[in-house]
Formats: sequence, C-alpha cells, structure tokens
Amino acid sequence: MDVLEAIKTRRSIGKVKEDPVPKELIRQIIEAGTWAPCHHRTEPWRFTVLEGDGRNKLSDALVAALKSTMDDPETEENKQRLEKISKQPYRAPVIIVTSVETTKNDKVIKEEEFAAGHAAVQNMLLAAHALGLGAVWRTGKPLYTRTMCEAFGLSEKGAVTGFIYIGYPDMTPAPAKRKAVDEITEWYS
Repeated sequence: MDVLEAIKTRRSIGKVKEDPVPKELIRQIIEAGTWAPCHHRTEPWRFTVLEGDGRNKLSDALVAALKSTMDDPETEENKQRLEKISKQPYRAPVIIVTSVETTKNDKVIKEEEFAAGHAAVQNMLLAAHALGLGAVWRTGKPLYTRTMCEAFGLSEKGAVTGFIYIGYPDMTPAPAKRKAVDEITEWYS
C-alpha cells in the first residue's frame, strides 16, 4: 500500500473480531513505530503487548486508576462505572500499551520525547492498516495517572501515551473528511 493512500484511508476501527492476531504482525507494527523520527536518536518509546489473559493487567490498572478518583467506590453508580471500565480491554484481541521514558540528557527537550512517542503511534496505526488490521488509539483520564505508569513499570519521568486496540476489522468506517489545505495553511514567499 502506498504511504499516501494509507494515510488517507486509515480510520479508527473500534470494533474488531476476536480472532487472534499473529505475533509476527504485531512485531511488524511495533517495528514500524521504532522508525519514527526522534531528536538526538533517543528512541524514548516503550511498548507492552497485552493479549489473552494479559489484558487483565490493563483491566486492573483502569479500575485502580478510576477508583483512586472516587470518594466512595462502593456506591451503586461507582460500582457500575468500575464494572464498565474493567471490560474495556476485552474489546480487542491485542492491545499495545504505548509509553515514553524521557532521556536523562540536558540537550533533550521533554516535549520532543513525547512528540517522538506520538509519531511512533501514528506509524503503528498506519502499519496496522497496511497489514489489513483494524486499530484504534485510545486515551482518556486514567491514562495520565501515576497508577497507570506504575502498572506498566515506568519511572517517575515516564508516562503511558495510549492504548492501541488491534484486531481484524468487524466494521466498515464511514469515509472521513478533512479541511481543505488552503483553509489551514498560510504561505509566505
């Protein structure tokens, strides 16, 4: 698949089949992420692959992160919220947890480390699409908690940057629209 075609046709696929995804395809997706640009060649990205019962790790972390924000987790409403969030990791057969560990170097700017991590995610989403897989990059408040960082063994400077849910598509996304280039671009000559 041509890269421009992949960019224009990739969509977030939130509904996927339960069929297992071969590890070789997951390795190819992760390798695509490692080719993202990064200043000073720091390669700050980290990846954790969850499949099968391994998804329990994310379920437990999501519950713990949400629970830490609740005054009383035992109310009926909060129990339902906890139950709902605990099921999220089982929506796809594979989840890649993406993280960044910033480099200890005065020349390295922290924001650039995260930009590199996000570029890696885009490469991974494009690779999944090119391989015929559906993927969606999920974030949300629980992602940005120390609870989540600790669950995935990150240092005080590290952070989880997203969850890429991957599987074989079980939906056909609607065509996307984007603003015209002239609408969002200024040219100075």
